[in-house]
Amino acid sequence: MISRSYLDHAASSPTLPEAAAAVQRLLGLPGNPSSLHTAGRAARRLLEEARESLAADLGASAGEVVFTSGGTEANNLALLGVTDPGRPGLAVSAVEHPSVATVRSRLPGVEVIGVGAGGHLDLEAAQQVVGQRTRLVSVMWVNNETGAVQPIPEIVELAGAAGARVHSDAVQAFGHLPIDFAASGLDLLSVSAHKLGGPVGIGALVVRRGVSLAPSGFGGGQEARLRSGTVPVALAAGFAAASRIATARLAEEALRLAGLRDRLITGALAAIPGCRSNTLEPCGPAIVNLTFPGTRADDVLLLLDSAGIDASTGSACTAGVHQPSEVLLAMGSSEADAGASLRFSFGPETTTGEIDRLLAVLPGLVATALGAA
Repeated sequence: MISRSYLDHAASSPTLPEAAAAVQRLLGLPGNPSSLHTAGRAARRLLEEARESLAADLGASAGEVVFTSGGTEANNLALLGVTDPGRPGLAVSAVEHPSVATVRSRLPGVEVIGVGAGGHLDLEAAQQVVGQRTRLVSVMWVNNETGAVQPIPEIVELAGAAGARVHSDAVQAFGHLPIDFAASGLDLLSVSAHKLGGPVGIGALVVRRGVSLAPSGFGGGQEARLRSGTVPVALAAGFAAASRIATARLAEEALRLAGLRDRLITGALAAIPGCRSNTLEPCGPAIVNLTFPGTRADDVLLLLDSAGIDASTGSACTAGVHQPSEVLLAMGSSEADAGASLRFSFGPETTTGEIDRLLAVLPGLVATALGAA
């Protein structure tokens, strides 16, 4: 069997043992946290403990944390909860995750804020877009394909001057960069458990006190009457456990991962003719996006898979039928180059040896892909 290197943590990071243990411990626990009997109250206590722990790691108060099924639902709830279908007043960046970007085809009059060649928000363009009619601005903290870190403080200031709310998809930032919701000035923040070693199936939307949202559906009014349905206590506990670990080691781990990121970029640019990095400072530590001109990304991806290396052509939420990356197109890439790009993303298990292994095989695989194109 070929030993494998998993370099797709931005899609989903393997569940940490501590998070898995927290989930397993509570899976057999009886009681609905909305029930008033003893078992229900016990489940409620465990749920609120998880909420308080997660809130502390996010720099928020427990009452501001609304559990969801993941980052996608959190983003949907934020955008559709603030905006009005008849008068959305929504402005989003051109490089958002599909759970935000798709709203452009669902609501009328959504304004799009352009980005520069590095994938960072064009603040001058933002000043032209965000105005008195804007009700909500949504800009992701760290891009899920390139790792670009967006100027959140400047966006908060700009939106505040226009009287608009601000939301940030922080799914790729949480666990890799310091987050202090209270100090950020944001009104809404989305996070997801399985991107930082928690279980799949749970995330959260942080809603600043005083911000009113329309609920996402009908039911029993759980989660501050914003998201009805029985809250999975075991998953919440697993999320909190993963969050505590990621937050505790954040500074050390971010420095280590940034070293791996730079090692990969430097090595690839030196060894592969024409290779271009789409990951430019300021950027997160855990994502590298590379273009191999003249290739088809799917060809390189399959060759890597045969060599025992897992990577991605972009957002896993649009996987299945590969199309040129909308993010890279917004950054000015040609369709050919946008379709010749791969994402490599790292986590706690990623080692220097795995980066060196990738660099050892990548030039030959790209050459083979060029011959097949």
